[in-house]
Amino acid sequence: MIKVGLNIGNSKISCIVTELKGQGNAKILSADSYPSNILKKNIITNFEKLSAEIRSLITESEKKSQTKINSINLNIHTIDSISKYYESEINISNQKITELDIKKAINNSDYFSSEDNYYEIFNNINGFVLDNNLLFDIPIGNYANKLKVLFYKIILPYKNLKSFKNIIDSLQLSIESYVPSPLASSLSVLSKDEKKIGTICIDLGHSNTSISIFENNKFIYGDSFLVGSNNITNDLARGVSTTLESAERLKTLYSSLITSPSDEYEIIEIPIISGENNQFNQINKLKINSIVKPRVEETLEIVWQKLKDNNLHKKHIKNVVLTGGGSQLDGISQYAELIFSSNVRIGVPREVTISEKSIQNPSFADAIGCSLYDIKDFSNTIIEKQGKVSKKQGFKGFFNWLDQYI
Repeated sequence: MIKVGLNIGNSKISCIVTELKGQGNAKILSADSYPSNILKKNIITNFEKLSAEIRSLITESEKKSQTKINSINLNIHTIDSISKYYESEINISNQKITELDIKKAINNSDYFSSEDNYYEIFNNINGFVLDNNLLFDIPIGNYANKLKVLFYKIILPYKNLKSFKNIIDSLQLSIESYVPSPLASSLSVLSKDEKKIGTICIDLGHSNTSISIFENNKFIYGDSFLVGSNNITNDLARGVSTTLESAERLKTLYSSLITSPSDEYEIIEIPIISGENNQFNQINKLKINSIVKPRVEETLEIVWQKLKDNNLHKKHIKNVVLTGGGSQLDGISQYAELIFSSNVRIGVPREVTISEKSIQNPSFADAIGCSLYDIKDFSNTIIEKQGKVSKKQGFKGFFNWLDQYI
């Protein structure tokens, strides 16, 4: 099975063509990426130019992969998204739980409900509670007095999708799945064990930071916010009065989150912001780190606050994986260990055969993960059998429901 992941980012657009062979075996057939600055905080500034860039990227990917691309998985940032945890409980009266009982609980929930002006990008069952016992597998055959089904969904404004959908439609491509960016990143960098025991994955991107949490092989949280590694570049440019190009170089080559006694004496020449030739200022490494460290701390504190807002800090998950371009800052894993009091590692794409070394780094985690996404991995067999018997179908849908359950 061939899957194509398209990532339209604030610093680059990427297209990954992957052959999924089953049982976690995947091979990348082509990986192409073009620098792009058409998006500003995820808003398209030039539709025609972006459309032309994507068309060229798709054409190049088709040539390299020797595959005709008709449909894609589109990576979507979850800025302004809303996470909803909800549940449904029914009485079983100490009888054996059947598939029909679970379907009744689903029908009594908000699973099939929708909200005006919002798109449901993820919706799945997180677990089951039999009386007071929490289970993660379908509990058919067990006996209980009460059955509770736990759900998690992510919705985001339609406006966040429409502009991108219009561009893809104009290229005569179909969108197979919208993939939440936090989920995409975690799919490419988390191991099976990390998904099982519980792990927080943080993608430090160019203009966005995304957060995802897996536990018991379930995707239980995903969100994004508009702070990224580009904010560090801008802070440096302002803080030492240099050009953006020079600030990016300072961030990449000289910044560190681990203080050293020698930082005060390591002198670096930087061009002045006026752009005059042969005009330089001198700063030390301590100055650079004093600008970088507060921004990184702020970013990680926002992540921690979002976990607290959703009561996820109470889970005491002790594994954190950092990925994305910002994860390549020197000393960031050690610094994150202090913030989260957890084990921290840097995540690179794994469990996928990659021949091009240029993309085997954290910067491509979301694009590669997008190409690995298969909606069947996040669907429930009982819901698939049931189909979407929406409560909005009026009298016909209501009587169909009556025929099935009464």
